[in-house]
Amino acid sequence: MSESKNILLVDDNPKYLNDALPYYGYNVTSVTDGVQALRYLKKNAQSVDLILLDVMMPNMNGWETLKSIRNDNQTKHMPVIMITAVNEDQKMISGLRNGADDYIIKPFILPNLLARIEAVLRRCEWHSEKKNTTAADSEENTIPLTSREKEILKLVSQGASNKEIADTLVVKEVTVKTHLNSVFKKLKVSSRTQAVLKAMQMDI
Repeated sequence: MSESKNILLVDDNPKYLNDALPYYGYNVTSVTDGVQALRYLKKNAQSVDLILLDVMMPNMNGWETLKSIRNDNQTKHMPVIMITAVNEDQKMISGLRNGADDYIIKPFILPNLLARIEAVLRRCEWHSEKKNTTAADSEENTIPLTSREKEILKLVSQGASNKEIADTLVVKEVTVKTHLNSVFKKLKVSSRTQAVLKAMQMDI
């Protein structure tokens, strides 16, 4: 990865991964059960890039912990890789449906886990970049309205007809229509209602 990522390791026997992962550039914080994990996330969610979550733990197991993570708005989109000694397809499918991003089964070899961590982090970065790019493209592709177009759009939002707008601005009705067509084109809408909604969203 291009920069160090912060991993929360939730495992009642964390020594191996706690020692190994920093060697590959990851910052690791470890806790030994789900209760500690949720307590840590409540205060430090913004600093965690990925969670490695063991299934079999005391106090609160991995399934319960995962459910709590997905039910919290602060952590519901956080990537989670489950670590389990159970190799049962049905449980793995159920775990994925409940919000796990990937699985690794014990005993595992470290390169396999590293590859899965990198793949999950890449997917998360790709989704984030795609979302940001889409938002940026939407803003960049919206051509700014002129002061006259904003004036007409404001009157439209107040329920004025083209004739009423023309009378208010002392212009011809065909001029109002021309300006409105320009507004529709710039805002990429096809009706007065859509134009007003789009203007509200853009705070015009």
